[in-house]
Parts: sequence; structure tokens; C-alpha cells
Amino acid sequence: MQARFITLEGIEGAGKSTQLEVVRACLEERGISVMTSREPGGTPIAERIRSVLLDPQSQGMAADTELLLMFAARAEHLAQSILPALRRGTWVVCDRFTDATYAYQGGGRGIDTDRIAVLEKYVQGSLRPDLTILLDLDVSAGLARAGRRSAPDRFESETIRFFEGVRQAYLERAARYPERIRVIDARGNALAVGDQVRATVESLVGQTG
Repeated sequence: MQARFITLEGIEGAGKSTQLEVVRACLEERGISVMTSREPGGTPIAERIRSVLLDPQSQGMAADTELLLMFAARAEHLAQSILPALRRGTWVVCDRFTDATYAYQGGGRGIDTDRIAVLEKYVQGSLRPDLTILLDLDVSAGLARAGRRSAPDRFESETIRFFEGVRQAYLERAARYPERIRVIDARGNALAVGDQVRATVESLVGQTG
């Protein structure tokens, strides 16, 4: 069976970490080898970049610096982790990938998507996720959930307006790439959302020979 690349996307509090484990379990139950990861991060160097990006003391970082650091971490993640896993036949499930860059740095920061696309092509070549699960949630509800779990990081400290831009950019990408990006309503409880996630993953498995 050909290895597949699955990503989970959504604003803070949408439940990506919880549903990533649902995806992992769904695949492992079918005897599929799975590696899970996250962005930014996924390798020692990329995790160090992540710490800079999320550190509240990094407030004031230029938008272009943020964008380039995201792709620097992604280049390392791809070279050291994602691509080797896919080559050896291991499915990869990642908490966020390049759709998040279009959402956060594009929709949130206002960086032109054409500039993001240039970096996407340079860093990734033709690689794109086989399936992206977008957990969609109202911004206020998502931030309320996120606020109950930990102190806010640099992104979680952003304004409601910033996250409205992020969410809108996500939904626009889902409308543009409906064959890849599946939108799931994340307002329900984790079990109900998980049932939808599982059905989506099972559909991909059924298409994979």
C-alpha cells in the first residue's frame, strides 16, 4: 500500500491534537505503519525554531521573518523526517503543514499568497498532503478552549481580528481544494468530531491500493 501524507488544520482550540490520535488509531487498527508529527517542529532543529516562533518574548517579529522561519523549519522537517518516512512506506500524520502558513502568515499577517507559493514550491517541490482535515470552529470558542489549557504563546496572544483572518483563509483554501481539504465542524464533543474524522480517513484508506 502506498504511503500517504495526512495533515490536520484549524485555529487554536479546534482539537487537532486530540483528533490526530484518532487518525493514528484508525490507521494502526488497519495494520498501517504511522508516524505522527507537528509543525513548526518535528525534528530537533525545527523544534528550536518553533520555540523562537512561539515565545511571547518574540513579539514584534517581522512578518517576513516569521514566514521564512516557518519554511526553514519545514525544510528541515521534510528532509529529516517526513520524506524518509514516506519513502519507507510509513504514513505521516502531521498537526499543521503549509495550509497553516497560508492561513496564519497569509490570512493573519496579510502576506501575499503568491510569495508564500514561491516558498512552498522551493521547499516542497510537488509534495502536497493527500488529505487535509480542517477542523473548523468559531474563533471565540476556539480561543476560549485554548485559554483553558495553558498560558498563551505568541500566536495565541493575537487579536480576534487576526484569527478571523486565519479562519477565513482556511475556509477559502478548503473551497479552492475540495478534493484534498475536508472541512469538519469542530463544535461538537471530541467523540462526535472523532467519528467524522475516522470516516474521512477510512475513505482515503479505501482509495489506496
